Amino acid sequence: MSIDFNKGDGLVPVIIQDNQTLEVLMLGYMNEEAWNKTQEEKKVTFFSRSKNRLWTKGEESGNFLHVVSTHIDCDQDTILVKADPVGPTCHTGNRSCFNTEFNQNFLLQLERIVQHRIDFPTDESYVNRLRSRGINKIAQKVGEEAVETVIAALTETEKDFINETSDLMFHLIVLLKEKGMSLETIAKNLEGRHQ
Repeated sequence: MSIDFNKGDGLVPVIIQDNQTLEVLMLGYMNEEAWNKTQEEKKVTFFSRSKNRLWTKGEESGNFLHVVSTHIDCDQDTILVKADPVGPTCHTGNRSCFNTEFNQNFLLQLERIVQHRIDFPTDESYVNRLRSRGINKIAQKVGEEAVETVIAALTETEKDFINETSDLMFHLIVLLKEKGMSLETIAKNLEGRHQ
């Protein structure tokens, strides 16, 4: 499928979506040259209307958008880019140019943070210390947090229940990562059950 650059006087809108959280990060424009450069370098490059030149996102800040996949809409005049962002996307320092109230997909961001702690372990990292004790300890911790969540649901305050549930989710993500799985694996399984 080819892109119709003629409809918009040589430019097409490009929606950037976080590949993991699916959050919309920004909207930009590409001409054919920016599209080709993006395809070649696997870093999102736009045509800046204000600078009147090609502009690779992150060329000054280092907050690049690494391309995971590209999708062209049914009219062939809009592009969706799923990307892995390096740092915040917005020049204001926000993760997204759309200043949403909260990140509905924070569990997916948390999964990314846990993976980063696994990939780059430090002595200060709780994830690293827990993993150094082995999978049995991680699984035991998930069990402990599950029991504490049940107790909080039955006998404690709403705040306690929220805190215990948060602890349970965090430790479950660590266990999933230790088993080489992701939240996506679980989501696909749940989706398959729903169908």
